[in-house]
Amino acid sequence: MKTVIATAIVAWLLAAPALAQDPGEIQRLFEAGRFQQVVEATNPDSPPAVLYTTAQSQQKMGATDQAMQTFTRLAERPEGDPWRFIGLSGRQLTEGNVEAAVASGRQAVAMAGDLPQAHFQLGLALARAQQWNEAAAAFDAASERQPNNAYAHYYGGMMHYRANRVDRMAVHFEQFLKLAPEAPERPEVVSIMRTLQAR
Repeated sequence: MKTVIATAIVAWLLAAPALAQDPGEIQRLFEAGRFQQVVEATNPDSPPAVLYTTAQSQQKMGATDQAMQTFTRLAERPEGDPWRFIGLSGRQLTEGNVEAAVASGRQAVAMAGDLPQAHFQLGLALARAQQWNEAAAAFDAASERQPNNAYAHYYGGMMHYRANRVDRMAVHFEQFLKLAPEAPERPEVVSIMRTLQAR
């Protein structure tokens, strides 16, 4: 029995670094509100998508300094790497430099229009700038490129709500609820949907 348990523990320990390399698994942990697990599963050599989700997890936990460090790690990537500008935008947004964050987000999208996180980061920056229609379009682009990203749907729904496009909001929120049943924002989304259905 001890041998079976020891073998299981060794297998789990060997799988832990692999978890840190799987952006999809990290995204699922994030969407379930398991922010500490995301942070613990990440290391400096994790892929950029994992580091980006880690920075967002650190922000959700209120660990702003750590999020800044993680965004900075991305921002230190080579000049021709779109992740450099995603990280730069994240850092600038955390610092409160919204205009620069929007510009860096636009640069990331211009360099890699097929990268969902570029559109997602631009959407976050535009949302902070209160440019609701443009932010909604950015989150639409992110969710088109990565349909299983629950938070692209969540923020897309919120931005369409702000832009008075309740029809588009409902589509995004329905997807969010399907994709992230454990997300901390679920009660808020359910409440908004109920309020609108009661009208």
